[in-house]
Order: sequence, then structure tokens, then C-alpha cells
Amino acid sequence: MPLIFPSNTLSAGGFSVDNSCRFDDGDSAYLEKSASAGNRKTFTISAWVKRGNLLGGVSGYNTFFSSDQAVSNSFRLTFSSNGSDDKIMTYFYTGSQQMQLITNAEYRDVSAWYHVVVAVDTTQGTEADRTKLYVNGVQETSFSTETYPSQDLEMSVNQSGAPTRVGAGTSLYFDGYIAEFCLIDGLALAPTSFGEFDEDSPTIWKPIDVSGLTFGTNGFYLDFEDSANLGNDANGGTDLTDTNLAATDQATDTPTNNFATWNPLVPQTITFAEGNTEASASGASWKSCFSTIGFSSGKWYFETTINSLHFIQPGIMNAEQVLGSEQLFMDSSGGYSYHQDGAKGNDGNYTAGYGDTFTTGDTISVAFDADNGTIWFGKDGAWQNSATEGEIEAGTTTNAAFSGIDTTKQYLFAISLYNTCNISANFGSPAIAITSGNADDNGYGDFEYAVPSGYYALCTKNLATYG
Repeated sequence: MPLIFPSNTLSAGGFSVDNSCRFDDGDSAYLEKSASAGNRKTFTISAWVKRGNLLGGVSGYNTFFSSDQAVSNSFRLTFSSNGSDDKIMTYFYTGSQQMQLITNAEYRDVSAWYHVVVAVDTTQGTEADRTKLYVNGVQETSFSTETYPSQDLEMSVNQSGAPTRVGAGTSLYFDGYIAEFCLIDGLALAPTSFGEFDEDSPTIWKPIDVSGLTFGTNGFYLDFEDSANLGNDANGGTDLTDTNLAATDQATDTPTNNFATWNPLVPQTITFAEGNTEASASGASWKSCFSTIGFSSGKWYFETTINSLHFIQPGIMNAEQVLGSEQLFMDSSGGYSYHQDGAKGNDGNYTAGYGDTFTTGDTISVAFDADNGTIWFGKDGAWQNSATEGEIEAGTTTNAAFSGIDTTKQYLFAISLYNTCNISANFGSPAIAITSGNADDNGYGDFEYAVPSGYYALCTKNLATYG
């Protein structure tokens, strides 16, 4: 179960990607334009992607680029599954597979950003040079299926009139985040045109500024920095038209500042949506969500908005117990929570009258001081048990929900759900409309309520500094 902890984060610095676009496959969301005539033999596709819902053992496709002149003339770049895997696949189909590469490697880490590059040049004499697939700066050479195009084959990419889509292939939609999307018309580029290995952490691949590249006649560059026009071509060409996307689908979760989401790889029967920030549960049993980022030090803040509820308990959970499947709900010894009836709970013990009750429409705040083992809960901007923002910032424990929490452990933000419930989490890159717009002291995050000074959104730039 992939997780991010301070030991595997990249420090701040270098080129910064400010925005991504959040795609929800349940919304049938995508961007599209009709291609003009370009080079159909030589082109490059580059995209940074962070997965949302996985295919879950069901055969299917999670497509993030397509160019389909017709059903029998289609190019795709997608995550694919034959029932148990999540591999990267690219293909060109004209009634039969003219080109198809399917990796042996599986890509199921929902906490990670992947950089995927496909470079095509069918004029090459060596067939393996005609299509190259790279992931995080490294060329893939191990494939479960490996079919290369014939020399000088023209594909549907850059074909005049071909619908070019980002986030979908006909009815096969992507779920997750896409950043820094580039289509290069006329050049087969190496991944070093789009990224580089960090000089201090040489196993970490990171983006570079692509604005100086030559995009060609039909190429385009999506930086997603205009929330009113997510299909804006930052290279100045024809914009892509968005379908079923809204301003709230502009995200600050990017490959240079990766925000926490809920982790669907924890074995729970929960349905996730909106880039793994929305969670739905049903059935007469407890189920829990856990953040993809954990922490053992620092001071952290998140919010969750209640959309519908039966029983709900937001809080934190000992990561060891989650990873070991010892307990997957808040009644464990490492779970500290605020119950909708106003109680606080730990290890199956509840203290009534801690705070106010909460219900549909309310937003719950959680502030956890991992350095000193103290946690506070808020409802709609009011800290519970008469705690004040000043007390939280000063580390006063008198009105805290819990103090003396074991500071030698690593923790995850968590929430337990019973029966029919739906919640929207905000770790700093929300999928819901925020009316107030509060950031942490570093300027990261977009929260409904004020973040206590010294507390931070759960993202990798903060984690590298304070985690």
C-alpha cells in the first residue's frame, strides 16, 4: 500500500508546476479539439499523471490521451487492466493492432505522480526506434505485448479533423490528475525535454520548464492555470474545449507539490471520487479512509465536509496499525476521533459532551501536533471544548481533545464511516467550492476555515520541511 512519509519526499526548489486538472471518470470529463493537418509519422506525447480510481480488478481502460479518426483508426495512451493489473499501454488500431506496447510493470501507486512520454518516429529503420515509451525518465523495454509500427506508417495523431482528447478515449475516461500535458507535432523527443533527475535526490524525476519547446503545427501545451478555461493552450494555439469540467477541477496537487488524498488501496468497501478526495460508504459496518501521506513530526491540518451521514468519526490513525491491518477503524488504540454526537473517542472509549454534534453540511477541522502528541477538533470554524486558535498555536493542552499521544509513531489523517455516508476531504487541494480561501503560513492549501499559525497543509513541500 504506497504511502508518502518524510523519508521519500523531494525538498522545495527548482521549477514549480502550479496547477493540474482533476478528472473524475464518473463525470465523463475530458478536453477535446479537432486536429489540424500535422505530422502523422513523428510526434511526442508527454503527460504527468496521478491516478484516482484504479480499475479494481475489472478489465478496462483508464485513458488519458486519444486521437480517434474513426473506431478503426484510433491512437490511445492509457492505463489498462486484464482483470488484475494496471499497466501502461499505447496502441494504434486500424481494424488490427498496427502498434501496441503494454508494459510488464504495473502502476498502481495512487500517492505518486508518473511522467509518461511516448515518442513516435515511424521513419526510423529500426522498428524498436519507431515507438518509445518512457516512465519517469526511464525507457520501458520490458513489455507483455510488443508490436511496432511499419516504417513510414501514418497514425491518426495529427490527422486533419481527428478528435484529439485529453482525459478520455471515446467512452473510456481517465480518473485522477493530469499536469503539464504536451503534444509535440513533428519531433520525437526524449523525456529530458520535459523533466530531469534531481541533483540532490538522483532517483527522483521532476518537471522542467517546457514553454520554450517547439510544439509544431498541431501541438499544444496545457498548464491548467486558467480555471475559467482549463483547455487553454499555453503555447498560443487553438484551445481545447472542456466537457463536464468546472473551475473546481483546477487543482494545486501537482508533481512539484503532491497533496494527500484518500488511499483506495486500503482494503475497504468505499467508493472514491473527485481525485480520491470524496468518499462514499454504505452497509451496516465500519469502514475507514486513510490519507496517502503520513507524518511523525510537524503540525498538520485538514478539513472534511459532511455531505451525508449515518455515523462518522474524523481524526488520526496510527499508520502501523493501518499497514498491518490490525485495525482499520477508529476504535483502535491508535485512533483518535471526534464523533458526530459530540463525543471524542480512542481505543473504543468515548467521552460524551466533548463538543457540539455535527450533521450534513458541516465542516470538521482537525489540527494535530505530532511533535507534542496533541489533537484538536473544530466544527464550522469553532474549535471544540472551548479551545482557542491562540491556545492551539501556543501548544496549550488544557482544552485539547487528546494530549500525550505517542510521538514515536507515524500517523495518517483518517475518517471512519458507518452505513450510508458521503464526505469530501480537503487536504489543501479541494474538489469542492471554497468560499473563504485560507492558506497555511507557507501559502499552501485552500481551506474554508483559518489554519492555525504553525500548522500546515499535508503536501510534500511542507512535509520535506516540517515532517
